[in-house]
Amino acid sequence: MKVFDAVVFDMDGVIFDSERAVFDCWKEIAGKYGIKGIEKPYLACTGTTMERTREIMREAYGEDFPYDVYAKEASKMYHERYDGGRLPMKTGVAEILDFLKSSDKRIALATSTRRQTVINQLRDAGILDYFEKIVTGDMVSRSKPEPDIYLTACEGLGVEPEKSYAVEDSYNGIKAASRGGLRPVMIPDLLPENEEMAALSETILKNLSELVKYLSC
Repeated sequence: MKVFDAVVFDMDGVIFDSERAVFDCWKEIAGKYGIKGIEKPYLACTGTTMERTREIMREAYGEDFPYDVYAKEASKMYHERYDGGRLPMKTGVAEILDFLKSSDKRIALATSTRRQTVINQLRDAGILDYFEKIVTGDMVSRSKPEPDIYLTACEGLGVEPEKSYAVEDSYNGIKAASRGGLRPVMIPDLLPENEEMAALSETILKNLSELVKYLSC
């Protein structure tokens, strides 16, 4: 078995299939209002906070782009569809959480999503109690790809970053984990692996079930 003390998970695209769900909502908004080429800026936003997302969207579409109006409509659409435990989980979530708990490993979450949404979604899915520490985007001053959120999670657990794995799907997340000195594991979701991610990651896997096998070796 690999020698480590903790695993820190990203949430969107790792625990929940929410990146795809949010993207579907934004594509509908883009179609409704004639917003062209939404895919590229949306994917650039994965793993970042709402503040950074707003900046990226305005860089793409201009300072007068009414991001907050569209984001509010997309959020309403998303919550109407997926609240109340309807948000699908990724393959292997229960398996990896049970494995880590039975192995006496520490478990944390480091996500750019705001805290109340995170708590609600984890509680609705029945997995909130697995996470000893939850650090959200509104708890740190700098968003991914800066390492603040991962360093805060490790500090909260009382573990050293180099003895902790970080499980991520986004480029910004892998960069954040790497800069923080954690051991990044990439499980690609909307963004495919590339040479940079391969260089920064300890391993690249297909799903969380594969992570159980990897950590068991």
